[in-house]
Amino acid sequence: MGSRRLSDWLAFPMLDPAAIAARCGLVSALVEAPEARAALRGALGAVADIERIVARVGQGSGNARDLRALARSLAAVPRALDAVAPISPFDRRPAPDRCEALLADIEATLVDEPPLTTTEGGLIREGVHAELDELVKLSLDSMSVLDQLEAEERDKTGISSLKIRKNKVFGYYIEITTANLHKVPDRFLRKQTLSNCERYVTPELEELEGRILGADGRRKELEYELFLALRERVGAQARAALALARALAELDALASLAEVAVRRRWCRPVVDDGRGLELVAARHPMVEAAAEDRFVPNDLVLDPQTRRLVILTGPNMAGKSTVLRQVAIVVLLAHVGSWVPATAARIGLCDRIFTRVGAADDLRRGQSTFMVEMAETANILQHASARSLVVLDEIGRGTSTYDGLAIAWSVAEDLRDRIGCRALFATHYHELTALSDEATGVANLQMAVSDAGGEIVFLRRLREGGASRSYGIQCARLAGLPAPVIARAKTLLTGFEKSDGAPKQQLGLFGGAPPSPPSPEDRLRERLSTVDPDVLSPRDAHALLYELRTLL
Repeated sequence: MGSRRLSDWLAFPMLDPAAIAARCGLVSALVEAPEARAALRGALGAVADIERIVARVGQGSGNARDLRALARSLAAVPRALDAVAPISPFDRRPAPDRCEALLADIEATLVDEPPLTTTEGGLIREGVHAELDELVKLSLDSMSVLDQLEAEERDKTGISSLKIRKNKVFGYYIEITTANLHKVPDRFLRKQTLSNCERYVTPELEELEGRILGADGRRKELEYELFLALRERVGAQARAALALARALAELDALASLAEVAVRRRWCRPVVDDGRGLELVAARHPMVEAAAEDRFVPNDLVLDPQTRRLVILTGPNMAGKSTVLRQVAIVVLLAHVGSWVPATAARIGLCDRIFTRVGAADDLRRGQSTFMVEMAETANILQHASARSLVVLDEIGRGTSTYDGLAIAWSVAEDLRDRIGCRALFATHYHELTALSDEATGVANLQMAVSDAGGEIVFLRRLREGGASRSYGIQCARLAGLPAPVIARAKTLLTGFEKSDGAPKQQLGLFGGAPPSPPSPEDRLRERLSTVDPDVLSPRDAHALLYELRTLL
């Protein structure tokens, strides 16, 4: 139930700073009361899914084990509610009905371990119904009833050898030896004569036999009737049970948020009516959990006047997407009323979070990857407001360089000028960094890398300014592209940059004349630069000699 409640909170975050602060205060109270939080979580561990049990009961499909699970859950309620009752602000909240009468009814009616089926008996406690108790005794312990009748008849007749027996032909009968026939009372009806004894029946024995033979079926029937009556009484109290379930689900979700906040060292955010965003040492919660304390946190400041749009540049694998997503996650968690993965956080109220992240197509509807990207971007531009948070990752990369850059530039200008929302725009179009020179409201950030002799190290750290390179070839090498392909790409890149006349201009791929083919000497140097003598086998070295001779 707590999992569903938390999912609902994430799907429907709050838009009222007072309501956000109130729920965050409840989380904070549990953060600051570890013993109460542990007691609450321990008690909730015994609580089953009351909501679904009540739903099954209402539909007439709930079985005895469902009701027993409900009883166990209700038995754990006092421990759960008492754990938080003394804590402020929980002590000011109205206490839900603990459904103690419902618990008592189930406990008094059902056995501790009922069977799965409800029509085969074994459901109802002894003492609940007098007729049922008798039927159970006849059905499950008929021998003791017969022994009791046998003892009574011996006392009445004075025949110590009198026995009650049974066979398939006559059923139950009284057997008396020939020596005692003179003591047989008139109420005994002769059934069969044997050489050394006589067999009799009595009205009492015949009645008892009928009761014994029908006891098992009647017992099952009566138990099922009593169970249905109990289930109906439980259904009549569904409203109170569901109200209690909602209270327990909320406590579970709050306790989970508090537990994560303590374990992951989250902080309590401040959500106000402003439109700024200040995060200190913000982290991505899932990536941080997988990184095993190797995650690099980052600070971020957005201001509605001077810094509402951030152009984020840097190489692939440097962490741009992680930064974008962690900011969106922090903002979402704050609007849920949770603590957030950061050292400090002040967040202006958001009405929506828009994202354009990743690459996907929808071929069933005839939409390419680029068309899906444009449709998502159009939705953002049509519905975002000044209070929205927009996260864009690589706009315009699915078409030609000039087209893509033009679209990305125009989208960024629209976010900055017309919409005026807080936005993070990750891109490899380094030309977009020029937007910060046109007007206020745009800031350039980059993911820091260390480049030592062509070997790049991703520092995962945000820093001011725009990146001048994307290090795509280095990333391709890290991904495992063959060395000759990497070497050829470097040569082509040098030619592209020279032909464009601007070494760091991405548009060189389509601007100016095509690059001249490399000279034989350049090709020889290029090939030798890919050779590692330490790993060459004799056969590979011999083949390399022939290849170099061909190049010469």
